[in-house]
Amino acid sequence: MPRDPSPVPLRRLAERGRRALLPLSDGWGSATARARALPDFLICGAQRAGTTSLFKALAQHPAATGPTLRKGVHFFDTGYRDDLDRYRAHFPTRTRLRARGGRPRVRVFESSPYYLFHPLAAERIARDLPWVRVVVILRDPVERAYSAHAHESARGFEDQPFEKALELEPQRLAGEEERLAADPAYRSHSHQHHAYTARGRYVDQLVRMERHLGRDRVHVVDHADLFDGTPRALAEIERFVGLRPGPERSPGRHNARVRDRMPESLRDELAARFADSDARLAEWWGRTPSWRR
Repeated sequence: MPRDPSPVPLRRLAERGRRALLPLSDGWGSATARARALPDFLICGAQRAGTTSLFKALAQHPAATGPTLRKGVHFFDTGYRDDLDRYRAHFPTRTRLRARGGRPRVRVFESSPYYLFHPLAAERIARDLPWVRVVVILRDPVERAYSAHAHESARGFEDQPFEKALELEPQRLAGEEERLAADPAYRSHSHQHHAYTARGRYVDQLVRMERHLGRDRVHVVDHADLFDGTPRALAEIERFVGLRPGPERSPGRHNARVRDRMPESLRDELAARFADSDARLAEWWGRTPSWRR
């Protein structure tokens, strides 16, 4: 009797099929771009803080929809070309989103976690989507760094063990943010894939978002609150982005990676590195983040 196929090859086949459809989808989307919607809200990060889980939870709302075939478009970070038609091509047509028969208009969104960290993304978002609202999830920066390393290693973007990658980070990132800011067409592999501690200094990224978008258009949620098993944090996000209350539920866990526990000595060392940033975050946020309580 033939053996059942394993889930890994099936996932790979599904991913290959999805990628094969992308050029066709993009071509059709570009041809009909002027009839397509732009997002009402964005999930902008942080990376490895639950953005995939939040995207899936919001996509289940009857009045919300994401891009065609993709969770994140990465238009305002690595794909920016100052051409909104290219961006519109990823979203449904406006006729599909209209309110009908007492139903509310469907709201459009996407999730690209690099938007929070990229030095030009907030300014681009503010200029091109002056109405848009932004959701940011913050996770313990120590856990986020460890999870990000596992993620980048699994994707083939990291070939060093965690402690060595932390040691190399300042060298890898030296001057990269300045190059990105100076040259809009520049792409930095290390800035996107090797910023383990830099991405965890949240307050500087949030201050930049606030400067360009305004505080009232940025909603920050604590990872611990979003995944505490209750629907409260998700309901607050729905209200912020203009969605009527959906079915009461808490987000499921998606895209998680299991790895060995971090040594306590390393955890303590990293926590000390983030102490000043976390203190400034608490002052900006008006609350103490869960990992510092």
